[in-house]
Amino acid sequence: MAVAAKNIPAPDLVPVRRALLSVFDKTGLIDFAKALAAAGVELVSTGGTAKAITEAGLAVRDVSELTGFPEIMDGRVKTLHPIVHGALLGVRDDPEHSAAMRKYGIEPIDLVVSNLYPFEEVRRSGADYASIVENIDIGGPAMIRASAKNHAYVAIVTDPGDYASVLNALEMNIGSLSLDFRKKLAAKAFARTATYDAAISGWFAEALEIEHPMWRAFGGRLVEVMRYGENPHQSAGFYINGDKRPGVATARQLQGKQLSYNNINDTDAAFELVGEFDPDRSAAVAIIKHANPCGVAEGTSLKAAYAKALACDPVSAFGGIIAVNRILDAEAAEEIVKTFTEVIIAPGATDEAAAIVAAKKNLRLLVTGGLPDPRTPGTTVKSVAGGLLIQGRDNAVVDDLELKVMTRRAPTPAEMADLKFAFRIAKHVKSNAIVYVRDGATVGIGAGQMSRVDSSRIAARKALDAAEAAGLAEPLTKGSVVASDAFFPFADGLLSAIAAGATAVIQPGGSMNDKDVIAAADEHGIAMVFTGIRHFRH
Repeated sequence: MAVAAKNIPAPDLVPVRRALLSVFDKTGLIDFAKALAAAGVELVSTGGTAKAITEAGLAVRDVSELTGFPEIMDGRVKTLHPIVHGALLGVRDDPEHSAAMRKYGIEPIDLVVSNLYPFEEVRRSGADYASIVENIDIGGPAMIRASAKNHAYVAIVTDPGDYASVLNALEMNIGSLSLDFRKKLAAKAFARTATYDAAISGWFAEALEIEHPMWRAFGGRLVEVMRYGENPHQSAGFYINGDKRPGVATARQLQGKQLSYNNINDTDAAFELVGEFDPDRSAAVAIIKHANPCGVAEGTSLKAAYAKALACDPVSAFGGIIAVNRILDAEAAEEIVKTFTEVIIAPGATDEAAAIVAAKKNLRLLVTGGLPDPRTPGTTVKSVAGGLLIQGRDNAVVDDLELKVMTRRAPTPAEMADLKFAFRIAKHVKSNAIVYVRDGATVGIGAGQMSRVDSSRIAARKALDAAEAAGLAEPLTKGSVVASDAFFPFADGLLSAIAAGATAVIQPGGSMNDKDVIAAADEHGIAMVFTGIRHFRH
């Protein structure tokens, strides 16, 4: 049964006479404490925070003076006391609450400054189980939630970035804080504890290998409010969850205008794709448009790989996103900037390359410090009406699969290398996906069609257009290999690929009509390999 409210109206302005400061992150703490003291606010604090304030020459009361009880259990218990929580939760205009505060000597606290043990950072550091558990804050969230609930009388500050606005509000209101301001601080505080608890519950599920816990929570910190979402009439914000996987969320933007919602989505797709290619083995470049690759290639250098990737579909590459798997060098940068490009993302960039890109003021250059590991497990989340779809990241890698030759003719070594390349790309193309590859480069990509036959035909048509633009006598699909993200339900999709000139095929297999598809391949002398793994991408 819900607790009934007493409907006591909250005052607008509440004077700040006493503040409790208990923080792990001491950024800006001393300057903030000095400003509060100068405004006549009594300071109360705990442990290391009290020590820092005292060493700065400020008068501060230790919380143990209020409670009459020392910190115990290595600081695990210090603010968890009725004197503290009564001071935070008491409804001061309620006669019963006021009487209880007088009876037990509870003095009100008007402002709480608290941030939390660095659970997220400790978890990411690879610390052991006991260390991670020890960095689960208990007293901090309890104080934050109590203060936020009683925002009618208490202001709660959880972010050092808000210190300046709090001081400004105090000055504007002659030592008081308004109800509207306190509400906004409370909303931010509850969001922070929710995100903190989401990180803890997520870690427990991961540590205990619970794939599908009964309750799932996700949280993140706002990086920026975006100009708009996928379309101008949609609002959007960019949040990060603390995952250190190299990519757009962890990258450092060296130059260029603000990334858009679509830029971020496409850049993530591009870098995840290029992460499939070992930089010690070869340079690789991926060109992405609307989350689909329009050209991917390997080469002896980034410049060579870029030229091959661009040749696949130079028309679609205009205004695209480019990801590379090595440090961007000047030679590659000079080629890339010749075509209008929205974003370049790379593990790093030489000073010369950065200077070349800087000449294009709107071109964004992101450096990540590394590549995403395609084998690392993770979670993907998609919203649906009334719920969330949650699944593990597609971390299957073709080099780890047991490939089975299903036809009389086996692929040649060159064909097998291209087949593996093509299947890597198909993993990152929206279904239905068909990818033609020749000599370590895509030469035709069909994406997102309802029919696999249509995807095959579109890919072949794009290859023909590219050949005509390059003045070639025939499209590069002649003598290519082809990958399909899922099985061919009938032989027609395969026959379409054969008509385009493919000589070898890689696909998951598993259709009721596999025998007919294999027979069609044998009839045309085509080599076919089954992977046993499907790469649907919606």
